[in-house]
Amino acid sequence: MRTRVRGWRWRRNPLRRHSDVVEAWTALVVMVLLLVGAPLAGMLAGWWAYDDGRAQAAQQRADRHRVPAVLLEDAPKEEASVQGGKQPLYEAKVRWTVSGQGTRTGPGLVPAGAKRGEHTEVWLNAAGQSVTPPITDAAVWQATLTTGVWAAGSAAGLVLGAHFVVRRVAQRHRMAEWEREWERMGPEWGRRTA
Repeated sequence: MRTRVRGWRWRRNPLRRHSDVVEAWTALVVMVLLLVGAPLAGMLAGWWAYDDGRAQAAQQRADRHRVPAVLLEDAPKEEASVQGGKQPLYEAKVRWTVSGQGTRTGPGLVPAGAKRGEHTEVWLNAAGQSVTPPITDAAVWQATLTTGVWAAGSAAGLVLGAHFVVRRVAQRHRMAEWEREWERMGPEWGRRTA
């Protein structure tokens, strides 16, 4: 039955090598980085994504406005593969009225399956071109969480990858130290048994 002695790399003993000490300190640093650094990286990246998303949403809300329109052609039907409960938007020819400029006709993004002659609303930018609706708060939160999780996971992956490399190098050094020690002590063992 094997027993493990905890903390043997920290205590002085004749079997401990320099590589053992390096590996012990590396394990401590890795634990701190995984428990504190990776979540902190995820939080900071999420915070940045949230601020950026909110600024983009505010800018889009300021630059875009909704106008009532009438469809001049049928929009394509919704595809069966669409998931997530979000109704897809398709480009179709619509007509809308701009105050002071008269009636305009052009492509507009309308819900799937909308029929010719139906009333809908389209989003226009300052130049009067049809654009997608502004980013919603739910989309901002989704981007925030996704960015935070990916950043934390990437940080953890980098830490674990660096730990793997350090362990490999420490293992090579340990084997080299043991080889040198054996070269020094091996002949003495042979003399005693002969």
